[in-house]
This record gives sequence, C-alpha cells and structure tokens, in this order.
Amino acid sequence: MTESLRRIAALARHNVTLRLRDPGQFLSYLVMPMVLMPVLKPVFQRAAAGGATEVVTGMLVIYSTLALSIVGTATLTERAWHTWDRLRATRARSWELLLGKTLPAYAVLLLQQAILLAYGTTIIGAHPHGAGAYGLLVLAVAVWSAALLALGNALAAVVRSFGELSAASDIGALALATLGGALVPTSMFPSWLQGAAHASPGYWALSMLQSAMRGDAPRTVAPAAVLLALGALAGAFAAHRLTRGWGRTTML
Repeated sequence: MTESLRRIAALARHNVTLRLRDPGQFLSYLVMPMVLMPVLKPVFQRAAAGGATEVVTGMLVIYSTLALSIVGTATLTERAWHTWDRLRATRARSWELLLGKTLPAYAVLLLQQAILLAYGTTIIGAHPHGAGAYGLLVLAVAVWSAALLALGNALAAVVRSFGELSAASDIGALALATLGGALVPTSMFPSWLQGAAHASPGYWALSMLQSAMRGDAPRTVAPAAVLLALGALAGAFAAHRLTRGWGRTTML
C-alpha cells in the first residue's frame, strides 16, 4: 500500500505541475461566470422567484460543465505525448494510474465550484438557508464534480484530437446545461421541452444545487443519486477503455 501511495502521489504531483503551468482554461471558466452573474441577476429576478440563487447555480452548472475540457485535456495530453502506453508499462497498476490522473482534475473542479459559490453568496446575494444547507452544498459539489470527472474521462477516451475534444465538450456542455435550465429556467420551457430536460445531467445538477441552497435534504439526495449512477457508468466506460488499451493512441 505504501508503494501504491507513492506512485499515486508522484503521478498526482506531475499532473498538478501541468495544471499550474497552464491555468488559462481554469481562469476562463472562473472569471466568465463571475462577470455574467451580476449582469444576468436582474433578468433572473424578473423571470423567477429566487433569482439570485437561479443565476448563481445556473452559471455554476454551465461553466463547470464547460470544464469537461479541462478533465479531458489531462487524459488526452498523455495520448498526444505518447506517454500513456509507457505509463501502463510501468509497475503502476491501472487503478493507480487513474487515481493519479484524476485526483488533480477533481481538485480543480471542486475549487472552481467552491469559489463560484463563495462569490455567489457574498457578492450576488444567493444566501443558503435552512438547516444543514452548507453541508448539503458540500455534498452537491462533491457529487457534481465526480460526475463531471467521469464524463470528461469518458470523452477523452474516444476523441482523436484536441479539436474534437474542444468541439464535443463546448457544444455538448452548452446543450446539456441549457436543456437542464441553467440559462433559462425550465418553468419557462414549452411543455414538451420540460419533459426532455430530465435527460440532461445539468437538470439534475441544478435541482440538486438549488435544493441544497434551500436546505432541502430529500430533494438534494435524489438528484445526487441520479448523478452518481451516471458518473459510475461513465467512469466504468472510461476505465475499461483506458486500462484495456482501447483509447486511441494515434492522434489526428
């Protein structure tokens, strides 16, 4: 176990170094929602009750979903540098490689959402209320980050280039987040689209985060279970492809 922890720590340090040397994506997905929140707050307040909470959680879901590209880049870089097969040939076990790669990306997602929630509560005025609201928010952020981590790695296991990753993550993220009600509340959707919104992970993330802000434990746990199931499926798919050598090692 000691040797395993050392190998995981070495891989994690390497990936933290890579993230620190290229913080552009992280900063973009952190600053842009901070700019948009105060601009869109009056619109959301006119559109729905609890407009401050709606705009904070909506922008958080949109830009955390866009951060799929950060997760995917962490894995795709190894393939672009032709180092993934070399890592698999070392003494490190498959689960050690995956943990070493994913822990820094998971930390990035947690940090992004924590900063945006802190900004939303202090600057935008989306104050959590109800017993245990802050604990529920911690649970919601942890679950949503885990789901995004699994989805990002699954995406990175099938795309063939950074261009494909960028297109898939940007278009897919905006589509799923918007369909889930992150940009416009689902209550304003036509009836047929309200039903389709349930197919989006963004819908469950918004429902979970907004329920956590209200301190509503049952309505936080139910969407969390859906997202954990989705994350488990995506994570299993990504692990199977990456550890069995199915991930494309030849780039376009």
